[in-house]
Amino acid sequence: MFLKNNWYVAGFGEELTTTPLARTLLGEPVVMFRTESGEVAALEDRCCHRNLPLSHGKVEGNSLSCGYHGMVYNTTGQCIRVPGQDVIPSGACVMHFPLVEKDGVLWIWMGDADKASPGRIPDYPIHSDPRWAHKGNHYTINCHHELINDNLIDLSHVGYVHGKTIGGTPGAHSEAQISTERRDDGVTVRRFMPGTVPPPTYQRAMNFAGNIDRWMEIRFVPGLIRIYIGVNDAGQGFDEKTQMDKMGMRIFNGITPETENTTHYFWTAAHNFRVTEPEVTNNFYGEISATFEEDRTVVEAQQQRFEQFPGRKNVHIKTDAGGIHARRVITQLIEAERLAEKGNQAPAGPVIRIAQTV
Repeated sequence: MFLKNNWYVAGFGEELTTTPLARTLLGEPVVMFRTESGEVAALEDRCCHRNLPLSHGKVEGNSLSCGYHGMVYNTTGQCIRVPGQDVIPSGACVMHFPLVEKDGVLWIWMGDADKASPGRIPDYPIHSDPRWAHKGNHYTINCHHELINDNLIDLSHVGYVHGKTIGGTPGAHSEAQISTERRDDGVTVRRFMPGTVPPPTYQRAMNFAGNIDRWMEIRFVPGLIRIYIGVNDAGQGFDEKTQMDKMGMRIFNGITPETENTTHYFWTAAHNFRVTEPEVTNNFYGEISATFEEDRTVVEAQQQRFEQFPGRKNVHIKTDAGGIHARRVITQLIEAERLAEKGNQAPAGPVIRIAQTV
């Protein structure tokens, strides 16, 4: 079961051209395209005549034509032309999904279109901020989307899984000073690691002379996790106000279910150091990409075991707090959506702040 009334990442703006792009999102086959006037659109990926995927067709001006018999659809999914006849059959249309391009990201709404307010789309100005350079990619991961949420919200694994890149001393991650805040629509986890050894990625980028202070802020809302990482020389702390530390990194993580057990992962990695040097950006991208491949190995192996042993008990530890609250947020929003469909009103959840210091 998926949360439908929510903005999800469907891709990056640069991916969308006048060539139709097919993707399965929340179990639905979707075709996205950019019209010749630059408008972006998303439709159900099937022709209402004989069900050929519309992604097999082509863009004609501001419309999309089927590659089988040439029926033409506008950006709202209405058939506007049938070759060889003047009359368009009653009901000749396909589903339309609101699609918005913002901050270089394509955001799609898979639920009730009347509730799709673009004002609810999360901001991410980093993609156009000249103080930051970024690069990203799209993966399809063979696991349930909540396993990716768990992985990104609980960064205590970093020292164990990513020792060759962003890890550093494993114990420093497990012993980080942690605070967790839960809201109706999301969770924020903050981690402070003073006086730690710089990991290989950081050392290659900045050549630190000694130990460092590391600050991590993970902001979760369904479908998106934004991570801010700040690094300064040990004793300097972090600049929480401007978030322009000596070494700052921002990771955009768009997490969109493809099916129950596969997930689209759209990510970018931005840095605030040596931003005018493309080689630095490419090297930084390579380092972050390597860590994500390590994470892919972990979450896909987890998925296999969950499928193999569906009834086996799992225990929780202290660092699971953020991920547990994220799961509860999703569950409560799905339940509220279900009750709203029945005409009932779900009670609002509390704001919960949990301070953890180890």
